[in-house]
Amino acid sequence: MGRELIMALFLSLSLLSVPFAAEARIRHYKWEVKYEYKSQDCYKKLAITINGRTPGPTIEAQVNDTVVVELKNSLLTENVAIHWHGIRQKGTPWFDGTAGPGTYLYHAHYGLQREVGLNGMIRVSLPPGESEPYTYDHDRSILLTDWYHQSTYEQATGLSSLPFVWVGEPQSLLIHGKGKFDCSTPGLKAGLCNATNPECSSPYVITVVPGKTYRLRIGSLTSLAALSFEIEGHNMTVVEADGHNVEPFVVKNLFIYSGETYSVLIKADQAPTRNYWAVSKVVSRNSTTPNGLAIFNYYPNHPRRSPPTVPPVGPAWDDVAPRLAQGDAIKARQGYILPPPQTSDRVIVMLNTQNRINGYTRWSVNNVSYNLPDTPYLIAVKDRLNHVFDQTPPPDRYDSQNYDIFSTAKNFNATASSSIYKLQFNSTVDIILQNANTITPNNSETHPWHLHGHDFWVMGYGQGKFDINSDPKKYNLVDPIMKNTVSVQPYGWTAIRFVADNPGVWAFHCHIEAHFYLGMGVVFEEGVEMLGRYPTSITGCGDTKGYRRP
Repeated sequence: MGRELIMALFLSLSLLSVPFAAEARIRHYKWEVKYEYKSQDCYKKLAITINGRTPGPTIEAQVNDTVVVELKNSLLTENVAIHWHGIRQKGTPWFDGTAGPGTYLYHAHYGLQREVGLNGMIRVSLPPGESEPYTYDHDRSILLTDWYHQSTYEQATGLSSLPFVWVGEPQSLLIHGKGKFDCSTPGLKAGLCNATNPECSSPYVITVVPGKTYRLRIGSLTSLAALSFEIEGHNMTVVEADGHNVEPFVVKNLFIYSGETYSVLIKADQAPTRNYWAVSKVVSRNSTTPNGLAIFNYYPNHPRRSPPTVPPVGPAWDDVAPRLAQGDAIKARQGYILPPPQTSDRVIVMLNTQNRINGYTRWSVNNVSYNLPDTPYLIAVKDRLNHVFDQTPPPDRYDSQNYDIFSTAKNFNATASSSIYKLQFNSTVDIILQNANTITPNNSETHPWHLHGHDFWVMGYGQGKFDINSDPKKYNLVDPIMKNTVSVQPYGWTAIRFVADNPGVWAFHCHIEAHFYLGMGVVFEEGVEMLGRYPTSITGCGDTKGYRRP
């Protein structure tokens, strides 16, 4: 989508197991996307806004509705691509982005645009007369992000340079678009940081009425950070993850990774004479980023009245055990279990490594770093334009017997490719995400992996090297949760299973912006021959400029 181009983007929110409801509606949203100067954390920088806002407006709809988003791109020099994160878009893969009731996200999927504000939340509710398996009085949405002061152009240049320049740690954590950077930090250019700016002078406020129960829909679209989120003095009951009902369990800290959504229930049952802190904190990295703060405001206390306490410090950044424990605790809710196939047709083991190609730093899967071709895969596969991307299939395995995941690789060199995994339609596929040491000694990172076009069952987690003979015997085949985003912890593994039942070409990638930019992703193709004619509006890139279909 180029300058001043207006396009309609469609989201199908049908739940296939529910008959088409008479109440189904077509909901229209009209958006203008443009750059504006914003001071989200008091530091003035260019952000991408939707109708002047970041985060953008929350899309609200019911199951079976059709949502039409008319988007005007006023970015002047950049294209726009919006991903409807968690929406399966079955039958319309060219609008990549069918969902049941729950909490989802939308965000830019072009360059590094997501991290400068082009993002928001999607709330899908049940039609009138249908109810969820939990009750609450009020519903709130909270989007967690991190925030850099550098432009995405500066970051992309550093990532693509020799010598390599890493993006570093974010300057701030934002809670629903608001944070507070220390304007007394030495070296700041005069006039760029203003602590009295109304955009940032007070924290984000979540107002509650004493005694009431609230559903908090919490989503993360950080560009780098894994987070812990907590509300001082309150427990949270997790009831939903990525649009699926969870067997309820209680947490003090909710660990949430980029691309994930959770619903938690929280009761305003503490002393109503004061306000409380809501805190986001970076975990899994030894970060210099200060904690994000919001106010959990007990009515009728003034919403800007600071709590009388020091904000909670949160969990230790390098304590992996509670993060693994939360992953193990997430099970499908009784009565809402979608049993996984008991066996798989194909197993793909994906080693996550940091590598170099001709001296440039890259991220790779099985020693292959992903390069996006100019021509859209969907058109290339459907119309057999085989020359536009690599035809050699990517590897299903790595040399697990001889590869030491706890040490730096003996050879950092990798290859780049635009090849894709071709999956048999309706086959069951297991993916094993295996983490390893980076180029830096004694360092392994957390990676949140997101699959487009599908939900998958989380079969299990583990520490150390995955054993293909013994570890599958430990899989949860009874009540695994279904998700669209899952983390793999340092020096650990995560196993997922999905059915390749959505005709299209779908990305599977690390949801850390810089990692995907550096090649940490793959692409799956399944059943493209079953699709009808694609709209001409998706042509125009690569070999499809002026394209006439065969």
